[in-house]
Amino acid sequence: MHKPKVIFLDAVGTLFGVRGSVGEVYGAIARDFGVDLPCDRLNQAFSQSFKESKPLSFPGMELIEIPEKEFEWWQAITTATFEKIGARDRFSDFGAFFNKLYGHFATPAPWQVYQDILPVLDTWRKEKIELGIISNFDSRLHAVLESLDLGKYFQSITISSCTGVAKPNTEIFAIALAKHDCPPEQAWHIGDSIEEDYRGAQAAGLKAIWLKRSDRLEG
Repeated sequence: MHKPKVIFLDAVGTLFGVRGSVGEVYGAIARDFGVDLPCDRLNQAFSQSFKESKPLSFPGMELIEIPEKEFEWWQAITTATFEKIGARDRFSDFGAFFNKLYGHFATPAPWQVYQDILPVLDTWRKEKIELGIISNFDSRLHAVLESLDLGKYFQSITISSCTGVAKPNTEIFAIALAKHDCPPEQAWHIGDSIEEDYRGAQAAGLKAIWLKRSDRLEG
């Protein structure tokens, strides 16, 4: 296998994941607002709500408008999550709860870097391989990467909410490649989603590598 000019990686579920589970994080913050719910039901409801949502991208949107749209997108998923288990109205101030939850996921607290990531990033950096991220996440990713001490490894970060297109659409891969002036055949993409990462990258002409995490998370 020839050495690539660029290696792109997915973010959540590939570089780092949620500590415990989404349900545990949601449940812990809900308890701060006097609402006690089982984590397994929250996990199930979140997974359903996430899968039912539209892609996290806003075609034609001005950059200045995107943070508000990201906030609204996640607020809709969180609202649907608690509605599915009949708990939305148990909050005296659901807006305040969501504000705290949304801010929490912009910090390092709910995240953990997978143990295999730092050694391989160090190796690629020593080999002078350019590194980039292609993620179906939102602009909080920049803060999370810096707080987890990962930002220093990457020359580019391409996020669906800011580009107006999400994986597996081949356009997001083309946007990322252009940042490195790299043809697709000289790039790899590694990610934990068979559809978004593997098939998306393969369709865009990159060398696609599926990273099968045993604790893959949606979100």
